[in-house]
Amino acid sequence: MSEQWYVLNIKPHKERTVYNLLRSRNFDVYFPRYRVDPVNPRASKIRPYFPGYMFVNIDLDDEGDNALRWTPGTRGLVRFGNEPAMVPDHLIHELKKRLSLMETMKERQNRLERGDRVRIVNGPFAGYEAIFDTRLSGKDRVQVLLAFLHSRPQRLNLSVNDLEKIS
Repeated sequence: MSEQWYVLNIKPHKERTVYNLLRSRNFDVYFPRYRVDPVNPRASKIRPYFPGYMFVNIDLDDEGDNALRWTPGTRGLVRFGNEPAMVPDHLIHELKKRLSLMETMKERQNRLERGDRVRIVNGPFAGYEAIFDTRLSGKDRVQVLLAFLHSRPQRLNLSVNDLEKIS
């Protein structure tokens, strides 16, 4: 057998510790995380995408799963019956791509400031230009000012993902 991705079950809130420990032992580990803006400024700004799980690329015939089972903070490999759950390479690549896209959208949201000109790129108002007004509570919601045919600007609530900044 050759190296394959497996799912490793981690004890609560031990993901970073296990990740650092496995990396120090030269394991190929993928720990999907994403950035958040917590209400409490002292709370972590990085959260696990799958709390309690991470992925390890390993040749179980060479290493054996005891190397992972007895690592502090782990519960061992996720199994279906007696077989460890394997994850196809394409799924790992797709997950990395999706998380990268999420990060790009988050950066785009953080770059918008009141008064910036934006273009609406999705939805029924796609193609219209507007003025960025403010961020709203709720996930990635914003308010823009949109003027129709020389009327007073109307407030419109959208997802930040539906906007692109006009330079």
